[in-house]
Amino acid sequence: MPVTVLLVDDHPVVRTGLRAVIDARSDVTVVGEAATGEEAVTLTDHLRPDVVLCDLRLGAGMDGVATTTALRSLDSRPAVIILTTFDRDAEILGAIEAGAAGYVLKDVDPDRIVEAVHTAARGEVYLAPELATRVMSGIRNPAPRLTRRELDVLRQLATGASNREMARSLFVTEATVKSHLVHIFAKLKVDSRSRAVHVARETGLI
Repeated sequence: MPVTVLLVDDHPVVRTGLRAVIDARSDVTVVGEAATGEEAVTLTDHLRPDVVLCDLRLGAGMDGVATTTALRSLDSRPAVIILTTFDRDAEILGAIEAGAAGYVLKDVDPDRIVEAVHTAARGEVYLAPELATRVMSGIRNPAPRLTRRELDVLRQLATGASNREMARSLFVTEATVKSHLVHIFAKLKVDSRSRAVHVARETGLI
């Protein structure tokens, strides 16, 4: 029996390319396509594919990490392979924590994608060599954990907003904003606003 696959990507051209790769094989079959994480969960619950090939970035709505979490909570518990352009380690690590069984770069040789599908279908983990070093480094040196409100402040900081503007936008006092900034600087081990934004972008926090 061929391994059944659901394709999840918000770009139709990417889905078409993936389908062409898989349709050329007799040991793997595409049973459906989804453009959003929400649609992927609905289709997976109905079609029960063995493996879900899911983009890390899905535009509005659920991203690849949230989609992985939702898919792994279904009764069918499909194996999930994340497709990535490899720009944010934090998101890939988030997918690992969510239960993803594979990580593949979009520009790899088509045979590697099929190999990853079969590996995941067997219940094993497939990690592209290009990602292994970065992922292991991220596991050994995890990104700082910020609270939701600290992340809100950090995102405002990245826009160049002043403390007063952040306070007004977040409906808190300037003293509260300053307190959050102290905690953010300490967690990111930085001593300036610009450095905090730089580190946050490098680690995928924003």
